Amino acid sequence: MQVIAHIRDQIDSGELRPGDLISPDRAMAEEWGISRATAQKVVTALKAHGLVETVQGSGTRVRASADLLHRSGRDRANSVRRTGRIYTAGEYARIVTAELAPAPQDVAEVLNISEGAPAIRRVRVTYNSDDQVISASTSWYDGALAAAAPRLLETERIKEGSWAYLEEQTGLTATYGQDRLSARLATQEEADLLGLTLPAAVKIARTILRDTNSVAVEYGVSVNGNGRESIYDYDVS
Repeated sequence: MQVIAHIRDQIDSGELRPGDLISPDRAMAEEWGISRATAQKVVTALKAHGLVETVQGSGTRVRASADLLHRSGRDRANSVRRTGRIYTAGEYARIVTAELAPAPQDVAEVLNISEGAPAIRRVRVTYNSDDQVISASTSWYDGALAAAAPRLLETERIKEGSWAYLEEQTGLTATYGQDRLSARLATQEEADLLGLTLPAAVKIARTILRDTNSVAVEYGVSVNGNGRESIYDYDVS
C-alpha cells in the first residue's frame, strides 16, 4: 500500500506524466525491499485503479487517459492532504462564477441555513491537458463565511482548493465526507458549460464535507457528461 500510495502521489503531482514508465517489478522490489511477487501486486493494483497500462515490449507506463478518470470526493480530499493539489497532472480549472446567491432548497438543507439566504456560489469548469472540458462543478458555502474567507468571492482559482483555504481562514476542518451519485438530463446551463447538445445525459456527483460537529464545510455538485469513468477504491479486508 505504501508503494501504491507513493506512485499515485507521483502521478497526482505531475512527477510521473502520461506515457512515463514506472519501475519494472524487479527494480521496484529491490528499491523498496519487497518481494518481486509483492511488486507485481503493486502493478496489478495500479492497473485496477486505471492509472497505468502495460505495453508489450515497452513496460508499464502511466495511462494517457488518466485524466479521463473521475475520482471521488474522498480521493480529491486525500490528494489535497498528501500533495497540496486538488487536480491531477495536466488538469486545470477556471472559475467562471464567484458570488453570493440565494440558497436553493437542497443547498439550504445541507448548509443548515434558510432557503433563499445568502450563500457563496463558486462555479468552476475543469479541463484536461488537451484543453477539453471534462467537468463542471458548483461549490456552496454559508454566506456568513464571506467576511472571513473573501477569496471565495473572487474568480481567481484557489490552488489549494476552496475548502482547504476555508479551513485556514476559519478553522473549520473537514474530517469526513459523503458522495451521492445520480444521473439525469443536463440543463441548458450545464450543456453550455460542458459543450453538450441537448438532450444529453449527465452524471451528478454531490459531495458534502463536514467537520467533527457534523457542520457542512462545503457542498459541491459536479456534473460530468463526456464519458469519464468513475473510479472508487475501498477496503474489503
